[in-house]
Amino acid sequence: MSGSVPTSIDVEPPPFQPRPMPPPAPAGQIRASELAARSPIAGLRHVGLGVPDLRQACAFYEGVWGLYRVADDRDVVFLGSVGSPEPYIVRLRQAHAKRVDIIAFAGRSRAAVDALAADLAVSGVRLVREPGEQDTPGGGYGVRFFDLDGRLIEVSVDVRAKPFRSLEAGESVPQKLSHVVVNSTDIAATMAFYERFLGFRLSDWLTNRMAFLRCSTDHHSLAIAQRTRVSLNHVSFEMRGIDEYLRGTGRLIRHGHAPAWGPGRHSAGDNTFSYFADPHGNVVEYTTELEKIVDEDAWTPRVWPGTPDYYDQWGTAGGLEDLYALDSQSEADSGLWTPAPI
Repeated sequence: MSGSVPTSIDVEPPPFQPRPMPPPAPAGQIRASELAARSPIAGLRHVGLGVPDLRQACAFYEGVWGLYRVADDRDVVFLGSVGSPEPYIVRLRQAHAKRVDIIAFAGRSRAAVDALAADLAVSGVRLVREPGEQDTPGGGYGVRFFDLDGRLIEVSVDVRAKPFRSLEAGESVPQKLSHVVVNSTDIAATMAFYERFLGFRLSDWLTNRMAFLRCSTDHHSLAIAQRTRVSLNHVSFEMRGIDEYLRGTGRLIRHGHAPAWGPGRHSAGDNTFSYFADPHGNVVEYTTELEKIVDEDAWTPRVWPGTPDYYDQWGTAGGLEDLYALDSQSEADSGLWTPAPI
């Protein structure tokens, strides 16, 4: 080498080039804060599943997934989370065929439940159970009705909390139920139903085929996917943090449950994901760090593209083939327009 070596380097490092933000979604007709103010609900409570083999389903959700039994009654088992005050977040029932029994939300007050029931009734929505006292674990006061697609929905208040505690570092069990995603044959109509009666607000779109809806500060508690049949897309469970999320993912793998997709990180919601199939083909997800929306009107919904660099920011999840295969094998929900027996 000839010449002298400079004693200082003045070349600036290249700047970080973030991915461009996708375009905003078309503005809704009603401000998000107005929808929030009149919403009768405050969050997601639990999901009930009918399963052909209750013992097999319990072995998975108790023995591997990380929930624990809080009550049972004949052919129904109620499973809680260590970190959640909800009496239970999953209900399993012995059934002839796989189905979604119920999706339950927390109401704001008894008056809100009564007003919701009256609104539904005068609008021609079929009530399955008039507002009244509940006989499930935790009790409370609630109403049940069918949504536009025939799913059984419950909104309840004054439910007694169960004992719970903060999860410890490294404790890789679900902290709470995060969100539920359903499949619909008419995403716009189903979305309009949940906006109109339950006050959900749009957080984001994934192309024009999935709408992410919120009823609290969580980016989404419900999402609706456009599909050829009405069915369950997946149920998601929030973990304590990234380390616990990865530990839980690893536990499933060690028990012979390969991820259908993941681990990875979404763009819409900015949450991590690892998707698995339960013994009956229901898709369940471990997630964490779901985005929070504190200011309703300051949030701008986006239309996120369905390209690999956006649907998995990390690029670690692999292809979607297994997840799509599970979805293509699913049949229309056998429980539509049929109330669960409990």
